[in-house]
Amino acid sequence: MDLSLLWFGIVGFLFIGCFVLDGFDFGVGMALPFLGRDEIDRRVMINTIGPVWDLNETWLIVAGASLFAAFPEWYATLFSGFYLALLLILLALIVRGVSFEYRHHRPESRWRSWFDGMIVVGSAVPALLWGVAFANIVQGVALDSNHNYTGTLFDLLNPYALLGGLTTLLLFFTHGVVFISLRTDGDLRLRAQRLAVRSGIVTIVVAASFLLWTNLAHGKPLSWILAGAAAVLLIGSFIANFRAKERGAFSLMAVTIAVAVLSLFAALYPNVMPASNNPANSLTIANASSTPYTLTVMSWTALIFLPLVVVYQGWTYWVFRKRVTRASIPQPTSTTVS
Repeated sequence: MDLSLLWFGIVGFLFIGCFVLDGFDFGVGMALPFLGRDEIDRRVMINTIGPVWDLNETWLIVAGASLFAAFPEWYATLFSGFYLALLLILLALIVRGVSFEYRHHRPESRWRSWFDGMIVVGSAVPALLWGVAFANIVQGVALDSNHNYTGTLFDLLNPYALLGGLTTLLLFFTHGVVFISLRTDGDLRLRAQRLAVRSGIVTIVVAASFLLWTNLAHGKPLSWILAGAAAVLLIGSFIANFRAKERGAFSLMAVTIAVAVLSLFAALYPNVMPASNNPANSLTIANASSTPYTLTVMSWTALIFLPLVVVYQGWTYWVFRKRVTRASIPQPTSTTVS
């Protein structure tokens, strides 16, 4: 078996896990100003992801570590060339995590509002920039003969990449709002369903435009098939949500994101970082991978531990599967502004 090809698939799987799981908790964070009418609503929304948001982010850590070990050339080019964008993602994740922990440490409403705002920003920035980053990876960037990125941050903010960022932003937002409807009850659940309908319409249009552009410019037969499947699944999720079938809507949205990411990896193959200025400078699965010995050791490690991670994550979601209600949230100690 070609281990470099296997690890291309494993890295794709890890990023799918990151986008599906981190995606909905980014969406919950972004939805705070739209659905949180009072402090109890906001506490309910945050509590829906409270037990799992940090576990979800481990997928990003594992994906980054796997990329570093399996494809060091890809990792070096990506993290040096996209340094500022990835630094912004890291800072946003730090701000978001701190805000979850500190918002309840003082009773003043201004204190909570400040940290709620940072949760929104800390959720929206990664949701946008991950789409920008992956769109640039698929489209290709300027690389020299040593595989160093020769462009600037502003070169990464091109129309195609910005459309990719808007796509992930809207997909994650809608994914999160559907998750809120799945995990809450009463008026908040109904408002989340209505918001998911409105955001779903925009998401379908933007995501379809991005996938169409991707495949017209870089598509292969498999990526076209996967993009079409993602479009059908996204419409199915919208219909399920419209009919108040939130469990089906959430499941279909999760599969939509997974298949859409697969479509991007299919369009990227066999490259891992195409060079837009000179195809000879492109990084491919073959020239970016580690030695066979390294990949062999990593494969045995993944075979042992990756199933354990998946089982543990599934068990965690099963334990915290019940809906979060307003009755389960203590009344705030103060609502004064100071």
